[in-house]
Amino acid sequence: MRQLWAPWRMIYLKGENPRVEGCMFCEKFKGEDAVEHILYRGSGALVVLNRFPYNNGHMMVVPRQHTEHLDALDDVILLEMMQLVRHAIHALREVYTPHGFNIGVNQGRAAGAGVAEHLHLHVVPRWTDDANYMTVIGQTRVIPESLDDTYATFRPYFDALKA
Repeated sequence: MRQLWAPWRMIYLKGENPRVEGCMFCEKFKGEDAVEHILYRGSGALVVLNRFPYNNGHMMVVPRQHTEHLDALDDVILLEMMQLVRHAIHALREVYTPHGFNIGVNQGRAAGAGVAEHLHLHVVPRWTDDANYMTVIGQTRVIPESLDDTYATFRPYFDALKA
């Protein structure tokens, strides 16, 4: 029998996610890129790996502006965020060759936002038939790559934006 190991996810499964004083995303902006898994810092937004990803490569685009409302962002920030989504899609296609993507915003707790106070966009690569028995029976996903490895893989694709 093969063993599937994803021990870092147990914190999430047990609901023991350490709480940050204040806004989690605002605090990320203050942190170190490698520690926070920040792939890119733009003038109005950053790209970060989701700490508890739905799939490998699950990225988020987060505006610097602390707001829960999409319509509170100006056109310059919205444009930058969508350009970063596009860049994330290009990088994910090149590295993982997914069959599709979920790209979305859950605005407000009622809409499913885990962090409702700070708007963010999700970019989730998807593959045909990527749901497996672990999801169906155990309500658990197996993420085969560590966040540190995913970060090391994708950081060069975002460093290219700075050049």
